[in-house]
Amino acid sequence: MAKEPKAPEILFVDNVTAPDIYATGATGFFVSNGAISITLESIRASHSEPPGPLSRVVVGRLVMPISGAQGLAIGLFDFLEKQGFKYDR
Repeated sequence: MAKEPKAPEILFVDNVTAPDIYATGATGFFVSNGAISITLESIRASHSEPPGPLSRVVVGRLVMPISGAQGLAIGLFDFLEKQGFKYDR
């Protein structure tokens, strides 16, 4: 019987210049071709007139394979639970 090939080791490389994205919410989700797209938004105030009207502005989209998105959801839920945040819908 043939041996299973060993999976290559994948190293993690930290990129200190990777951008940080601040989002106040995840607005929408879309699945296409095995990937999920998550639209991120941030609430912003216009200071052109008082009181400044608020707008929900798209600040980015995260696109991941479904298996990666599932890992993200499970990992984030576990992390929040360990930090003392409880699921409250």
